[in-house]
Amino acid sequence: MLVLSRKKDQAIMLGDNIELTIIEIQGDQVRIGINAPKSVTIYRKEIFVEIQEENRKAARSGMIQLDAILKNK
Repeated sequence: MLVLSRKKDQAIMLGDNIELTIIEIQGDQVRIGINAPKSVTIYRKEIFVEIQEENRKAARSGMIQLDAILKNK
């Protein structure tokens, strides 16, 4: 993992077209601004993890249903 230090109003570039800017620092919270193309999907990690888990559940459910259909043939 690359670890960088930044101060308020300083930025980090990811590739050629994604810019992360430190907007505000208050205690243990940091507000980050993200400037990226609309084609880039951005999620907070906890939301991303929830989406992945829901996708896994849906895939397992689909497999269970498929197994039931195949057993009935």
